[in-house]
Amino acid sequence: MLKKSHTQKNKFLIYILIPAFLFLGLFIYFPVIKGIFISFKNYTLFDLSNTQFNNFQNFKNIFTDQNFRFIQILFNTIIWVVISLLFQFILGFILALLMKKPFKGRGLYSALVFYPWALSGFAIGLIWAWMFNGQFGVINDILLKLGLINSNIGFLSNPKIAMISVIVVNIWYGVPFFAIMLLAALQSVPNELYEAAKIDGAGPVKQLFSITIPYIKPTIISTTLLRTIWIMNFPDIIYAMTNGGPANSTNILATQMINKILKFYDYGQGSAYGVVIIAILLTYAIIYLKISSKKGNDNI
Repeated sequence: MLKKSHTQKNKFLIYILIPAFLFLGLFIYFPVIKGIFISFKNYTLFDLSNTQFNNFQNFKNIFTDQNFRFIQILFNTIIWVVISLLFQFILGFILALLMKKPFKGRGLYSALVFYPWALSGFAIGLIWAWMFNGQFGVINDILLKLGLINSNIGFLSNPKIAMISVIVVNIWYGVPFFAIMLLAALQSVPNELYEAAKIDGAGPVKQLFSITIPYIKPTIISTTLLRTIWIMNFPDIIYAMTNGGPANSTNILATQMINKILKFYDYGQGSAYGVVIIAILLTYAIIYLKISSKKGNDNI
């Protein structure tokens, strides 16, 4: 009788999980597998009569393309991810520490801080593209009126500063994510630990590095890992502001993947770029988690 009850319970659980597995299979795993297949095929909208497998030709084209040099695109991607992640984390952590203690107007302040995270990345890119416009942008206008510059700056048209401009916007957009996640983690740290540390004579800095950071370390590891993946797969702001230009100075792997499909209608190379991104992120995630778990075990 007990065995029959367990069997019915297992069947019920399987029936409940079937829609979830179908959803994952249809909308996540199937597109990924299909994309991997296409990355090995000659698949362009200009010649749909010839969609044969071309082995690794799409990948060879990516690494040997002189118009869009892979090394430059990879370097842009690393700069885009590392600098964005670093400043997003530092500023988000500072905001979370400031908002940890209750103060008057905290709710309104929190809403203003978290508001950018609720907006569309593409819409934000369009708004900031207007603000950074070299001819009639509001930022140039403010700097001119303050006397900080003598003539307009081409924030998005100058290859030397275009990447800095889009990274500034990405930092502004991503800070609320770390502030939200780290604030939730900070509120879980027991006050008894801080009180005991004060009795032992530990100052705020020592408390931060001896109590706060070790206690919320799992949250820091998971959020930085997730945010790295999201930033690398987040072409919205760049696509809306510069479309990868000028002179490929802001072109990252994700924007190049989109350009191969939307501009050149080359789904084969576009999928190959997608496979390269997956391979890089998978390698990064494995190494990052191994190093993180090793350091955690060493601390124990």
